[in-house]
Amino acid sequence: MTDSITITGFVATPPRHVVTEAGLKITSFRLASNQRRFDRQQNQWVDGETNWYTVSTFRQLAENAANSVKKGERVIVTGRVRIRDWTGEQKSGTTIEVEADALGHDLTWGQSTFARRISEPGRDEAPASDHAPSDSDEFPSAEDEATERSEPLVAATPF
Repeated sequence: MTDSITITGFVATPPRHVVTEAGLKITSFRLASNQRRFDRQQNQWVDGETNWYTVSTFRQLAENAANSVKKGERVIVTGRVRIRDWTGEQKSGTTIEVEADALGHDLTWGQSTFARRISEPGRDEAPASDHAPSDSDEFPSAEDEATERSEPLVAATPF
């Protein structure tokens, strides 16, 4: 059974990008996530415990993550979680790994610009069901629609 998880947090380490001998692209990084709460007694925001995750991305997501995500940025990760206990020579612990299905910047904290990657034939193409509009798709602009209706295009005014 696979458990899905969505996490927001900070990229805590520089993303590490590798390509295996078989050509599989992998990018991984550590993610730090903590909850903040308002302490009424202290009349201030306080940080809770920090949870640490190892996030791994594969194939095209790995390439895009390596080119987009930097240490210190806030991100949102959705994927499958795997929890493993480990024992070393003098230490033991628990590792929480997330195999990411989706990854992006947390826009609560800033702005981001999206640039759609144009895939080359035969390279990690997305399934046809995941088709997103591209520059070659024809969608009329608001200006075109207003011209077709012979109506003036009215600019929105701020409140």
